[in-house]
Amino acid sequence: MGLDGMNKLEEIIRLERVGLKAGLGDSSLLRDISFKVFRGDRLSLIGQSGAGKTSLLRLLNRLSEASQGAIFFKNQDIRRIPIISLRQQITLVQQESKLLGMTVRQALAYPLELRGISKPAIEQRMSHCVEQMHIPQDWLERIEAQLSVGQRQWVAIARALMIQPQVLLLDEPTSALDAGRADYLLKVLIELSQTQQTTIFMVNHQLNLAQQFCDRVLHLQQGRLLQDLPSTQMNWAELQENLIQAETQESQEWE
Repeated sequence: MGLDGMNKLEEIIRLERVGLKAGLGDSSLLRDISFKVFRGDRLSLIGQSGAGKTSLLRLLNRLSEASQGAIFFKNQDIRRIPIISLRQQITLVQQESKLLGMTVRQALAYPLELRGISKPAIEQRMSHCVEQMHIPQDWLERIEAQLSVGQRQWVAIARALMIQPQVLLLDEPTSALDAGRADYLLKVLIELSQTQQTTIFMVNHQLNLAQQFCDRVLHLQQGRLLQDLPSTQMNWAELQENLIQAETQESQEWE
């Protein structure tokens, strides 16, 4: 469910006039961002390169800290939530994730071992995850160097699903996947939002995939939230044209 059912859903994240400075200067990566998110929402973050999409994801689990405004998770200021606890509940899968020298099996188990979950429970959850994500058994003993970029991306997403976060943040999760795996991933994510009410943010430059996935669109431009609309109300052709124009303008400014 998206905007149409907001009054019936539990608010899970709220941003109030959030900004993020680019450094010590006056330039900003994000400016005056405000919106609410509810359990089970599937949000696509859309915008040209440099619009602030990844910066916004990083703020939500405190890989970066807002320069102004406030972010709330279940009505609690995220600055008051211990970092480890927050990231167990709001999990980010970056575009390029590392396995830290572990095998795939070790990497999948590691976040749960840190939480003190029993080995039998980890094995049970891993078995489900491996089946759900169609991970071949021969991958489990491979290390990062033995995996392709797309395979590493797939494992990183599976590792996040093992955590079972309440909010899942995905930065270009389909960038290195073939069309078949990308489509299957969308099906898994949609089912996750519907059956477990997981809230999912996805950055994706492929508008056709974004449109299939989301029930809500956050359109960022030059660090500002330009549009916040249900997917069914978004003019996707106009959005595509807007992105092309923004990218063209930016490239001309660099020349």
